[in-house]
Amino acid sequence: MTAHTEFDTRALRDALGRWATGVTIVTAPDGDGFVGMTVNSFTSVSLDPPLVLWCIGLDAWSLDAFTEAEHFAVNVLAADQIELSNRFARRGEDKFADLDVEIGLGGTALLPGCVARLQCRNVDRHDAGDHAIVIGEVVAIEHADRQPLLFHAGRYGRFLPADR
Repeated sequence: MTAHTEFDTRALRDALGRWATGVTIVTAPDGDGFVGMTVNSFTSVSLDPPLVLWCIGLDAWSLDAFTEAEHFAVNVLAADQIELSNRFARRGEDKFADLDVEIGLGGTALLPGCVARLQCRNVDRHDAGDHAIVIGEVVAIEHADRQPLLFHAGRYGRFLPADR
């Protein structure tokens, strides 16, 4: 294990990257279209009421659209959706071009083939450091029995069940 005695942003990023996460694409309506971005800072907050959160950089061009929208959707990606994750991680292109999306509550974009899709009512935002924490109340849920897409140490992976 590598120890760091002085604070080093790169070392923090590398250490946090050791936490394996799922991969999501969060979408929201924006005028006549949608905004969407790949997010791995997603987690549940509460079951009663059903709350989830995710984080977005305060410098993100889509911050206002996400935090001002009445609803957002969390599309939990399947293992075969790496290209979709990469598409929504890039800046400056029409991420929804040639995608067959369903329209969800409040005009959100629901992506096909996902492990789960959560439609949420936007309930709160807290600025913390260089990010905003967006909290939503889950109002509709869908899920499928598919292999999830995982992210660890800067790489995609798949879930491998452990023997008990």
